[in-house]
Amino acid sequence: MTEKMEEMALVEHLGELRKRIIVVLVVFVGGLIAGLFIAEPIYHYLTESEQAKRFELNAFSFWDGIGIYMKIAALFSLVISVPFIFYQVWAFVKPGLREVEQKAAVRYVPYAFILFIMGTLFGYYIVFPMTLHFTTSITQSMGLQETYGISNYFNFMFNLVLPLALIFELPLVVMFLTKIRILNPLRLRKMRRLAYFALIFVAVVITPPDFISDFLVSIPLILLYEFSVFLSSLLYRKQLEADLERENRYTRVDEE
Repeated sequence: MTEKMEEMALVEHLGELRKRIIVVLVVFVGGLIAGLFIAEPIYHYLTESEQAKRFELNAFSFWDGIGIYMKIAALFSLVISVPFIFYQVWAFVKPGLREVEQKAAVRYVPYAFILFIMGTLFGYYIVFPMTLHFTTSITQSMGLQETYGISNYFNFMFNLVLPLALIFELPLVVMFLTKIRILNPLRLRKMRRLAYFALIFVAVVITPPDFISDFLVSIPLILLYEFSVFLSSLLYRKQLEADLERENRYTRVDEE
């Protein structure tokens, strides 16, 4: 009987997960359709920037133009879908969370959008021009003729900007895990070497293969981790104070 109930519960969970995924896909497709209508002005804004004007971008395939429009629309849809995706994740895990955990999770949903936008801006306005300048300067120093396709330019941009936008969610994830007492600053400090290695690895992957670019991108990521540890420390201190106050209250009640 117990096994049958567990199977029914599993089926219900899978059904709920399926429903959440379908809702997310519907929102993403809706954002994708909306993104197609504004892809052209976004494209012109990106190609009229100072770094884009340095190149004569070419189409090497009949699908390059529509492919770029689709990628811009997909990125736009992802940006507007991020808070909704976080909310759906929260709604799915909500039945298994305590009340304090539910409040903590839903409170952080709007900040997911803000941090994603901050990461996107940091990647596009700081990391992308820096890495683009470095790679093209190496090409020019080798006496090579620069002939770039529009797909080369935008793929290079998206491969830098999107990972950074996602990494900027790190403080939010750390704060939530601290709030539900899975992480704490002590554990984060013990994990510091491993975290540094992972962040440096990400920086090496998304930047050109040179020490300067790796270093310039690794520093902000490491600072982001330390900022996450700092936020975790503030939250953890409040938790300890609340626990101490609760313990003192119970002690007084027992004495009475």
